Amino acid sequence: MVSFHDNMIEYRNQLMKGTIQKAYRGLMEYFGSLRSYFKKKYPNYAVSGIYFGYMDMTYFAVNPPLLKDRKLKIAIVYLHKEFRFEVWLGGYNKTVQKEYWDLVREKCWDKYKIPSSIKGIDSVVEYVLVDNPDFRDLDALTRQIEKGTMHFIKDVEDFLSQY
Repeated sequence: MVSFHDNMIEYRNQLMKGTIQKAYRGLMEYFGSLRSYFKKKYPNYAVSGIYFGYMDMTYFAVNPPLLKDRKLKIAIVYLHKEFRFEVWLGGYNKTVQKEYWDLVREKCWDKYKIPSSIKGIDSVVEYVLVDNPDFRDLDALTRQIEKGTMHFIKDVEDFLSQY
C-alpha cells in the first residue's frame, strides 16, 4: 500500500505538469455554465449550488416542483474516474431515499439502473447521460445532457404519478 506521503509526492509531480489544474478548472467552469443554463432555461425548477467533491464526483441538483413536493431531487453528476455524466433521482435525506428506493424495487420499475443497496449510495435510480464526453463542442454536450435529463425527469414523474 502506498503511503499518504508517497501519494502527496506523486500529487505534487502531477501538479507540476500543469495539465490537471487546467483540465479541472475547465471542467468546473463548464459545470458552472451547465448549472446556469438549467437555472435560466427552467426558472420553475429549484437549482442547487455545485458540490465540487473530492475529484470523485461533481454535481448539482435540479428540482422540478412535482419532485420537490415529494422531497426528491434530480442530480446531474459528473463522475471523474468513470469519465461520464449521469443523472440520478435522489431523496432530500436517507429516509426519503429509502422510501422511494423501496417503491421502485417493489413496483419492479426497471427502466433505469437501481442500486442493489442504498448503503453508501446517494441515488434511487441512475442513468448514464454521456459516457466518455467530447469536450470539444460544449454546446452540443449541454444539449445532450439537457435532453437526457429532461427525458429522465419525465419518466420519473410519469412513474411517480401512478403512486
